[in-house]
Amino acid sequence: MKHPVIPELSLENPALATADALNAAPLGICITDANGFFEFVNPAYCEFYGYNESELLGEHFTLVVPDANRKLMASMHDAFITDGDGSELQQEWEVRHKNGQVRTIIAEASRIIGHDGQPRKMTFIVDISVRKRLEEQLRQANERLEYMARHDTLTGILNRRAGLTRLEEEITRSRRYGNILSIAMFDLDAFKAVNDTHGHSIGDEVLVEMSRLVGRNLRRTDDLVRLGGEEFLIIMPEVSLASAHHAVERLGQLVADTPLTSRELTMTISAGVADFDDSSPERLLERTDHAMYQAKRNGRNQVVQAES
Repeated sequence: MKHPVIPELSLENPALATADALNAAPLGICITDANGFFEFVNPAYCEFYGYNESELLGEHFTLVVPDANRKLMASMHDAFITDGDGSELQQEWEVRHKNGQVRTIIAEASRIIGHDGQPRKMTFIVDISVRKRLEEQLRQANERLEYMARHDTLTGILNRRAGLTRLEEEITRSRRYGNILSIAMFDLDAFKAVNDTHGHSIGDEVLVEMSRLVGRNLRRTDDLVRLGGEEFLIIMPEVSLASAHHAVERLGQLVADTPLTSRELTMTISAGVADFDDSSPERLLERTDHAMYQAKRNGRNQVVQAES
């Protein structure tokens, strides 16, 4: 590939036609010598970086590069210059304004030959900082929407839809590999009285603090789900029915022993536990729900195992 030649391009005697065209360009343009030092910068380049022309000419181009990237970009510049076949390069980079502000650009570079026969790098820059900020905001918004679609807005734990999806996944895994699986359903005893006596804001605080308390005392492989209101589900993969019963009894005692909210309210839970018996998710939930309501009929503050 034949290299483009810029006639007489130097600080002392620039070619007027070429210099005029580069200076008038709305894009930031710079030319660096083989060692990476600025030989030419147009007004748009200076304005973008916040420097005067005199502050850039003769300086190494990494002056406008964040410290962490300087070594990498200097080595890439050297490799670009020594490419004997000539080349064009377009990449996205973070750069640094004179005031320290980090911006994002697309830099498109060409290898050229100066009047002295030596290679140089001509770089055109396009500011895409606004676009990158919008992309990041969109990414964060999408992550937030995805989170909200799966999590309960009050407690932050899995919501009903996501929880039932997790249960179906674990049932599929149990069927495929023969793993045991247990679940528990529980709700807070006399929770309506909390709302009636202390107000719904205190009731919400009870739900949040109780969820955190229970969540901190589950295994990493367990899932806590808010089914709705004060009713919750715990999914316990590879846990036997007896072990699940014992674990939920421990959680119930922990809740009863821990005053909640600034009102230091004492709450208890009634729970039902069941193990997966190769039935449908709906049947498993139904068995567990019946056991939970049996715990309430038996006087509350206890755990009942579901019938097979």
